[in-house]
Amino acid sequence: MRQLPLSVRLHDRALFESFLPGANALALAQLSALAGEPRPGLIWLCGPEGSGKTHLLQALCARAGAGAAYVPLPQLLPYGAAALADWHEARWLCLDDVAAVVGNLDWERALFAVYRDCEERGASLLMAARAAPPQLPFALPDLASRCAAGQRIALQALDEHEQCAALQLRARQRGFDLPEESARYLQRRMPRDMGSLFAVLEELDAAALAEQRRLTVPFIRDVLARRAVPTSS
Repeated sequence: MRQLPLSVRLHDRALFESFLPGANALALAQLSALAGEPRPGLIWLCGPEGSGKTHLLQALCARAGAGAAYVPLPQLLPYGAAALADWHEARWLCLDDVAAVVGNLDWERALFAVYRDCEERGASLLMAARAAPPQLPFALPDLASRCAAGQRIALQALDEHEQCAALQLRARQRGFDLPEESARYLQRRMPRDMGSLFAVLEELDAAALAEQRRLTVPFIRDVLARRAVPTSS
């Protein structure tokens, strides 16, 4: 697996098995199948913040193994557009947060070169952004048209019930129990996006291990009260 100079690593919990599909079951099935064998073409993964775009891209790379590359474009910005050439040999190339470079002609030319390279090699190119291609301000018409013509997979955010189930699934995979009452308490006290909820769940897990406590509502309330960052009401 090729990594960025910044030593970005795949999250060890970002697996297909840890993704609660909800309304995104078809997307999960499509990407799981793709991880078995790359196929030429571009897939555009879009959806609101916290809908699972990064999770699914990293899960695909984890399943595919060697030959797959996960590249969060905002972290590549300091190295310039030429840095994209470092991943020209990847059989699965996953470019996250493409909107960070859309509108910059140098970056778009580099993206178009990557697109052409993947097409010629029969590699799979996946791009992720919150918006679909027609909603982004592309500077290069050729790139805009290729992205718009690619297969589009639209993700939906989990509803409140599904978020609770996703938290409990993540807890089970980390080896502890999260009662529904505790999960609901977190939903009421934290921002309602899965990234924030998963981050605080990891913090609570570490605190529970250190203090040999269960994740009851009183314990969670105590840990959150000790945090430097205030919780939302």
